[in-house]
Amino acid sequence: MNSKRNKVITTKLKRNEVCKMKQILIGGAWPYANGSLHIGHIAGLLPGDVLARYHRAIGDKVYFVSGSDCHGTPVAIRAKQENKTPQEVSDFYHREFAECFERLGFSYDAYIKTSANEHKDFVRDFHKKLYESPYVYEKEVPQAYCESCKTFLADRFILGKCPKCGSDTRGDQCDSCGAVLEPETLIEPKCSVCGKPIGFKNSTHLYIAISKLQPELEALVANHPEWRKNAIAFTKRYINEGLRDRALTRDLEWGISVPKDGYENKTIYIWAENVLGYLSASRVAAGGNAKAFSELWGEDARHYYVHGKDNIPFHTIILPALLLGSGEAWHLPDQIVSSEYLTLEGRKISTSQNYAIWVKDLLDNYEADSIRYFFIANGPEKKDADFSWREYVHSHNGELLGTYGNFVNRTLAFIEKYCGGSVPQGTDNIDLDKQIDSLYIAAGKLIESGRFKDALNEIFEFIRNANKFFDTEQPWITRNTNKTACDNTLYQCVQIIANLAVLLSPFLPFSSEKVLKWLNISSKWERQHVASGYVLPEFEILFQRIDKKVIEDETEKLKAIL
Repeated sequence: MNSKRNKVITTKLKRNEVCKMKQILIGGAWPYANGSLHIGHIAGLLPGDVLARYHRAIGDKVYFVSGSDCHGTPVAIRAKQENKTPQEVSDFYHREFAECFERLGFSYDAYIKTSANEHKDFVRDFHKKLYESPYVYEKEVPQAYCESCKTFLADRFILGKCPKCGSDTRGDQCDSCGAVLEPETLIEPKCSVCGKPIGFKNSTHLYIAISKLQPELEALVANHPEWRKNAIAFTKRYINEGLRDRALTRDLEWGISVPKDGYENKTIYIWAENVLGYLSASRVAAGGNAKAFSELWGEDARHYYVHGKDNIPFHTIILPALLLGSGEAWHLPDQIVSSEYLTLEGRKISTSQNYAIWVKDLLDNYEADSIRYFFIANGPEKKDADFSWREYVHSHNGELLGTYGNFVNRTLAFIEKYCGGSVPQGTDNIDLDKQIDSLYIAAGKLIESGRFKDALNEIFEFIRNANKFFDTEQPWITRNTNKTACDNTLYQCVQIIANLAVLLSPFLPFSSEKVLKWLNISSKWERQHVASGYVLPEFEILFQRIDKKVIEDETEKLKAIL
């Protein structure tokens, strides 16, 4: 790289509220560690990384956390199937998850597992205090038991028909009508593992009186009109139906032991401990700093929760109920970023039938930024979306490579060939600077409000106009007829590229990092400037074209599964 340092000119931008650093918690839903990640997981979780990268870029203190959900029946059953211990199974998938997230560019500040001591110790301490509250009581209830499998079953491993709409459902929640269910209310309940009818055995458990917290939970959703529409609609429906108390404990072998005398052979119900992972993981991310942890969960922080819509009640009702029930002043959710469902070539993703695209396989064959771009630009942000190989290839070749990659490479290659690799002399364009400043503000507001697709569209509309500018100015002609005009065109295109690298960094971190290094500029969310005379280092094509033959090949693989 040239010894001449690139001059960076910054412009302070107006933000929605204040410009001082904020404490930001971004919690991504915890995938079950009983099988590999598929594209549905990524579609729902990717917005969390966009938020984290953006908030760091504007100078906020970010705690982006998640982890692997290692407890409960799903992992225990997988362990039995593979003749392994639940710990072995969950550890294996935890490592696989962590690797996949890293390869996708997820910038977690802490990615832990619920079987880690840091989590278990925190959950036990939390529950000890919770049990002292007036909202927790004992109750004898029927608990599902499979005689064939010789085990108690978690609610989601019970199948039957919904008592409200009659659809096939699992024991905790109906995907058709959205009703939160109790297993004993299902019609014709059976074990999802062996398929045989189940019975129920009475057992005494601890319950949290969510019904008594209904006024506070009603106020929570009423005070947050910025939540995703699906989150508001689902939560209001649960509230209008009347919130029911939920069990805190279960007769399961694999999980966190209940910190209460008389409950030695029971575990904390998975739903009552995995959502507390946002607290335990953020404490890990804070490095054990009590002051930082307290500030993060104080009133001045801002919290985002990112997940699929099937997890809405756990983040809008269950987690707030636990926090409120504890009697401590924990920060309640600010923004619920709940995605809709993703289908695959028009069909529902089915892990049991192996009808899925596994993330580890996708990463072995395609660029991480390409994957990220597709799921932001075409993902289930506001409505159900479909992944098709045709759309994926066309999206990559058309927009990512053809629009953005083409603009970057044609500009830098022209400078390399005709300007000796040195940014030519040019003049700053006031109108262009205003456009860029406005784009930083507009894209930032959209990201903060959870409108990632709109933010990306705004940026790409700017890129399309940049390509039109390049074509209109025709530097390949003016280099011979009007060198001053040619130099000025290229100079301004470099300024555009510099700022695009920052604007796109939350969405496309790998390609953005390359451009930031090439131009020796800051990653701060503010206008960047590359000085005339700056000598470009060696650079490369940002994105490789995907052969259209991939469409047929990958589609045939899926057809073979059906």
